[in-house]
Amino acid sequence: MKALTFHGKEDIQFTSLEDPSIVMPGDAIVRISACAICGSDLHVYHEREKGIEHGTAMGHEFTGEIVEIGKDVRTFRPGDKVMSPFTTSCGRCFYCKLGLSCRCLNGQLFGWIEHGKGLHGGQAEYVRVPLADSTLMKVPEGVSHEEAILLGDVLSTGFFCARQAEVKPNGVYAVVGCGPVGLMAVVAAREFGAENLFAIDVVPERMAKAREFGAIPIDASKQQPAEIIHEATEGRGADGMMEAVGSHSAVRLAFELVRPGGVVSSVGVCNDEHLAFSPVDAYNKNLTYRIGRCPARSVMEQLIPLVQRRKYNLGSIFTHRMKLEEGRQGYEIFAGKKDHCLKVLLEP
Repeated sequence: MKALTFHGKEDIQFTSLEDPSIVMPGDAIVRISACAICGSDLHVYHEREKGIEHGTAMGHEFTGEIVEIGKDVRTFRPGDKVMSPFTTSCGRCFYCKLGLSCRCLNGQLFGWIEHGKGLHGGQAEYVRVPLADSTLMKVPEGVSHEEAILLGDVLSTGFFCARQAEVKPNGVYAVVGCGPVGLMAVVAAREFGAENLFAIDVVPERMAKAREFGAIPIDASKQQPAEIIHEATEGRGADGMMEAVGSHSAVRLAFELVRPGGVVSSVGVCNDEHLAFSPVDAYNKNLTYRIGRCPARSVMEQLIPLVQRRKYNLGSIFTHRMKLEEGRQGYEIFAGKKDHCLKVLLEP
């Protein structure tokens, strides 16, 4: 099969890999219909995360059709259209039962092979999905390829971010970063009832999309976010901040804008060595700080009705659609925010 594979810093190649096969009786083989480049893929692309083996198929956002199943698979049959979260999960362990499927004791991240162990990703023609019965979901009626991909990662993560921020009607909230996850956090916050909702960024197209989804954009290159948030809250600060960038400056800004006793919810993947605020800073603000990977498989199902209602044009965040073989260029465009790129969809 053909796949986009990792070969070092900023070196993604369209190469041939051996077709995946059934390894464990709970496996399924999925023919990819569409996949996407995620912001967290850029951590690998820029080598901010170490350990992934050269030749690993990239990507963890995909949807497709089952072509083969292991003998223990009960939920699916060949021909089923399926969507997937970015990690596998068993559905039976302590963390899965807790609703924290991203920490499944038997789970693996798609697109990460290290020391010969792990899974190839979905930026390929086919992918092997272990624990298929508890990992995959059938694509519901009226859900597009784009929406299925978003359910498996970005939309779920945005929802998780807003939920962690304890968004409620009548509060004042803000999202830091209007990339795909930040925009989905805007959507989620609106669904939780937020009316006084701000979105902070510096890219005009991203702020325009945040406005379309129901937030008041703040251009941090021209405006002072603190002045605007304080004016909206009688000087207190926001009740909750949703940080979707994963950088020291973004986390620090979220900390500075939240009120005493407020919540900072951070879902951006941050590789900094230290937090952007000290323990005494958090103590002096009675801060609640929540951070971590989204348990996408645990929340996907409850978001399907939101997608089916078509209240938001969620698929519009895919600004670029390309063939899988053009994926190297797709990474360059996405990483460089070229041509007003927000998110890239790839099709084999």
